[in-house]
Amino acid sequence: MARPDKAAAVAEMTEDFKSATATYLTEYRGLTVTSMKQLRRSLGADTKYSVVKNTLTKIAAKNAGVEIADDLLAGPSAVAFIKGDAIDAARNLKNFQKENPLLVIKGGIYEGKFVTTAEIMKLADLESREVLLAKLAGAMKGSLAKAARTFDALRIKLEAGAPAAPAAVSEPASNDAVAEVPAQDAATDVVVETQVVTEEAAPAAEAVAEVAAEATDAPVAEATETPAE
Repeated sequence: MARPDKAAAVAEMTEDFKSATATYLTEYRGLTVTSMKQLRRSLGADTKYSVVKNTLTKIAAKNAGVEIADDLLAGPSAVAFIKGDAIDAARNLKNFQKENPLLVIKGGIYEGKFVTTAEIMKLADLESREVLLAKLAGAMKGSLAKAARTFDALRIKLEAGAPAAPAAVSEPASNDAVAEVPAQDAATDVVVETQVVTEEAAPAAEAVAEVAAEATDAPVAEATETPAE
């Protein structure tokens, strides 16, 4: 490979190391071209799976601030630069290896740290980010529904135990007004009746007064006549 081509390849891989969420190093010895195509399809569009030269890969990794042991860059190497979900990519590699044992997963870089083959296999057994988010969303939805039911039950309980509303003030006032009407009529009746009785008794009173006056005059006359004798 000419020097300009090497420089371009190193620059491209350096950028791949920097932008990748994870990097898995493999050995593809014995795999056919068809198998390699199948592996690329299984890894998906978010993963760049490239056959690389070990010396250039080591330089590019160093330029990107990534340390890769020399034994990981031995033999025919291909690197998977993961731009999507690193767990999904690890699972796809593991599933492909089950059907194609010639693929060797040598190790890689995950979240800026070196991971062994065993650790990549553990990542492959984890649930993907999408599944975890879906479960989290389901749990949150269930919690919100439970909280809503709790609030509804509390509201119903409060409404059931709430005291009756006080009677309107206008009703007693109305009753008092009704009660006062007969009282006023009764007083009026008493006054009217008193006036009637007084008018009817007036002649009798006058007669009594006249009798009293006559009775008073008689004794006075008798008393005057007695000394004269």
